[in-house]
Amino acid sequence: MPNPLRRFPRPSASLLMSTAALVVALGGTSYAAIKIDGGDIQKGTVTTKQIKNKTVKGADLKPGTVGSKQVKDGSLQTKDFRVGQVPKGPQGPAGVGRWALINSAGQIEAQSGGFSVTAAYPVLAPTGTDATGLRANGNVYVNTGEPLGNNGIIATIALQNTTALLEEPPNTNTNGRAPGADQNAEFSGEITVSQCGLPGTACAPPGTGNVNHLVVSPRNSDGSFTIDGQRKRFYIVVTGDSSDRVS
Repeated sequence: MPNPLRRFPRPSASLLMSTAALVVALGGTSYAAIKIDGGDIQKGTVTTKQIKNKTVKGADLKPGTVGSKQVKDGSLQTKDFRVGQVPKGPQGPAGVGRWALINSAGQIEAQSGGFSVTAAYPVLAPTGTDATGLRANGNVYVNTGEPLGNNGIIATIALQNTTALLEEPPNTNTNGRAPGADQNAEFSGEITVSQCGLPGTACAPPGTGNVNHLVVSPRNSDGSFTIDGQRKRFYIVVTGDSSDRVS
């Protein structure tokens, strides 16, 4: 009768080695087949303890938080911070241009900032008594809020291809092909501009004879002065350094 206490034979070294290799192979395959992403992690369960710290100096984080010690340098963007948490950079350079749109009544319709109209088509004296005053009646005087000695000035008439001017008779032509001076109401006319106080440029209305003012003179295409109801909108642009502008 077989002896129940008889020992099983000791496993050989080759059997042990092959068994170990099988375990390692199976374990490696199982590990590779498992992938954990954000969908497998419950919100709020990963804290400082589960995240490896960077090699930086600084105090430990509060329990349940993730901060600078756990975040790779340069990996965050501005959108990852609260409003006001990221300090502002230095003041940028001054803009290269400012603009204003003046309507047909000589009023500012839109602007980038800093412009005001001091006088719009003013009548300084009764007709026939003051030639200088009559010339001023065809001009618009604009305070730019800065000395214009280091600036360029541009003025241009705004296109009006949907508005009929109040002419006698009314000019409703908008095809841009009518012959004759000022017969194309949508874009006809001319305009000039200058800084006040320059040689050859005298600005008559009170308060305009200084380096902060410019004068714009719209005219018809034949050089004649414009009248109410026939005037057009125009743009003015101040280029160059405006860092000396007073807000």
